[in-house]
Order: sequence, then structure tokens, then C-alpha cells
Amino acid sequence: MAATTFPALAVPRRPLQRTLAIYAKEAKYELLKNLRIPVYAISTVSFPLMFYVLFGIVLGRNDPGSPERATYALATMGCFGVMAVALFGFGVSLAMERGQGWLQVKRASPMPVSAYFAGKLFSAVVFSTVIMLLLLSVGIAFGGVRLPVWTAVKLVGILVAGSIPFSAMGLAIGYFAKPNSAPAVVNLIYLPMSFCSGLWIPLFLLPHGLRVLATFLPPYHLAQLALNAVGLGVNPTPARGHVEALLALTVMCLGLAAWGYRRDEGKTYG
Repeated sequence: MAATTFPALAVPRRPLQRTLAIYAKEAKYELLKNLRIPVYAISTVSFPLMFYVLFGIVLGRNDPGSPERATYALATMGCFGVMAVALFGFGVSLAMERGQGWLQVKRASPMPVSAYFAGKLFSAVVFSTVIMLLLLSVGIAFGGVRLPVWTAVKLVGILVAGSIPFSAMGLAIGYFAKPNSAPAVVNLIYLPMSFCSGLWIPLFLLPHGLRVLATFLPPYHLAQLALNAVGLGVNPTPARGHVEALLALTVMCLGLAAWGYRRDEGKTYG
């Protein structure tokens, strides 16, 4: 008896308009989710603002060079802020959602998996922009910061774009950290890196060993790009070197995240 064969059914392609609508909805609800979590929304905005007021304005109030100090801290604390948004928004959030089985639900839906990550990146960019605008407003109002409009736009653009490499780092952390330990893991990476990169205290005030170590840390490279934008960079390394370091970080972390993603898929589906 001859075997009966059936023609393979072609899977209809989703129209581009519907695909874009899925991405837009995922971005919208990811942003709303983060806004409705006070621990995330308030802390990620208030911490860099509080540190900026302390280190950039209050401690240098009686210093004749206080406006320059406030401008310097605007760049470094801006870097500190966008790092927090990216690492906690991706690292902690992804680890917790993995533990809750939310990623399996997303995979079972017809939504492209890339929309999930695009939504998180959109939220990180929005929060980073809000942080930078708040820091800039406080610096102008209380720190004596005076920047040409184009310079201010350039600074904000550099630091908001700088959230992308750290989002990739958060993605890698989120695929390997356990849900309960993810906040501690992120803090153990984020806070020492920030200090050793000269984000809290200018590099020239740190010991020589830490100044050397800083050149190998990602926040240092983003901070130097920001400082160069406002004319306060002290490192002779051209901007290209800092950009290449951040690109290398992004590629490496995305590779680790892809490995973690495939590992999870293998554990779940064999």
C-alpha cells in the first residue's frame, strides 16, 4: 500500500504592521510594569540624583570651581544612573521572570521573543533619559552648570546610548543569576565598578592601582566619553578607543546571554 503524503502547509507571515504593533505593546507594558514597581522606579531615579546633589553640589558649595565640579559630576553620575537602569532593568528583572516561568509563557505565545527584549531596552532608554534630564535640571538650577544646548544634547545622547552595553551586561547576568540572588549579584558588580571607575570620586584622587584598574572597566569608558563631551576629559585615549571597548563589552555579553538562552531552552525542551 502506497504511503500517502501531504503537502506541507505554509505558515502565513505576519504583516509588518501587526509585528510593529506587538513590539509597541510589549514596550508599553514593560514601561508600565516598571513604573508600577516603586522599588525600581523610585530608586533608579532617586539614587543617582541623591549622589549628584551630595558629591557634585553640596560638597563643593564653597569651592570657587564648584560649577566645574558640578559639571564633572553631571557626567559621572549620569553614567552611574544609566548603569543602574540597565543592570537592574535587565539583570534582576530577567532573572526573576525566568524563575517565575514567565519566559516560558512568552515563548508559548505568538509574540517574537525579540519583542520581549526590545521592550526592556525601550524601558531602559526611557528611564535613562528621565534620569539625565533630571540631573541636568538640578545641575543648572543649583550647581551653576552652564552648557551650550548642543553640548547638553550630546551629553544626554551619549549616556542614554551608553545604557545599551550595560543592558547587554544585565542580560547576561539575568540568564545566569538565580532569582533570589540576582539583586545581590548586580550590586556586587555595579557598586565596586562604579567606585573603581571614578564615578563617585574623581580618578586623580584614587590610588595609582585603582587608576590603572579603571581603564579595564566599562563604566570608565562611558564616563570618559561623557566627560569629553563637556570638555573635562583627562584621558588621552581617543573617543574611538572608548567606543570600541563598549562595543566589545556588548558583543561579549550578548554572546554569554545567547549561551544562557540556549542552555535554558535545552533544560526546558530537551
